[in-house]
Amino acid sequence: MANELVVIEPAKALDLFTASDKVQELIVSVERETERRKAELGELNLSVLAHRKKLISLAFDITRSKTYIDKAGKEVVDGLKELPKQVDASRKLFRDALDTLVAQVKQPVEEWEAQEEARKQAEEAQRIADEEQKKADELARLMPYLHAEALEMNAECDRFIAEVKAEEERKRIEHENEIKRQAAEQARIEAEQKAQRDREAAELKAKQEREAAELKARQEVEAAAKREHEAREAQERAEREKQEAIAKAANDAKEAKERAEREKLAAIEAERRKAEEAERARLAEAERQKQAELKRQANKDHQRQFNREALQALTKAGFDDKTATKFLELVIKGEVPHLSMNY
Repeated sequence: MANELVVIEPAKALDLFTASDKVQELIVSVERETERRKAELGELNLSVLAHRKKLISLAFDITRSKTYIDKAGKEVVDGLKELPKQVDASRKLFRDALDTLVAQVKQPVEEWEAQEEARKQAEEAQRIADEEQKKADELARLMPYLHAEALEMNAECDRFIAEVKAEEERKRIEHENEIKRQAAEQARIEAEQKAQRDREAAELKAKQEREAAELKARQEVEAAAKREHEAREAQERAEREKQEAIAKAANDAKEAKERAEREKLAAIEAERRKAEEAERARLAEAERQKQAELKRQANKDHQRQFNREALQALTKAGFDDKTATKFLELVIKGEVPHLSMNY
């Protein structure tokens, strides 16, 4: 019970859980105790882990109180089976209210953590954008070399096809000559047939190679175009994010400048009020000293008048001036027992 925000006496538990107004009063009591403890925590800086833990600890105490109240209600239900619905309703009211209170207490921590996560994601996005920009710049630098390499590959393919065709033709002629030596007529027929087959095969092969080369070149061009498009998009995205960051920085700087100006004016005003208060205090002290001096002077005048009257009374009673003056001085100094001057 050291950390719960409320205490439920067992003898009063039944009355509490069967009266909705008392349930509401207990909820209000928990809320007030929560506010009191929050006030004791003072001003919290949510960027400090220890401060966030204080709020989380308070929320945990509320959860403990919820568990404690719910357990007390369950004990009432266990002891009074005829009242389960009423007590369960009160328990639910407690749980819902204190869950809401827990959420309210933890909300500043969760909001700060969400803002911190958003800041980290923004930094990561900026890092990725910078890397994309570097890749885009490198691709733009390599594009002329890639284009020249593709053209050179096309020329090499043409030379290879020509060499293959020349070799095929040489072999065909040698074969025809051999056949002619063995059987002129048979060689002629076979040579014509082979020539036809070779031409068709060469044409088909040339066609296939040409189409393959064209497809490869087209794919390379399309890939280069795609890379260029992606690089352009990455560059535009990086520029857009850069401008947004610049705008935000400018706005933050403006707000900081305005805040500094307000603080400067407030400091000037505070200094002015301080100077005015100091001047009023100086004048008041001067007036007090003046009045004190006037009072001292009045007291001196009063004492002199009092002394003159006493001296006159003594001389009138028969004392000479010297004796009367000496006696009066002794009385004033308190050197005559049982006698004093009552001014």
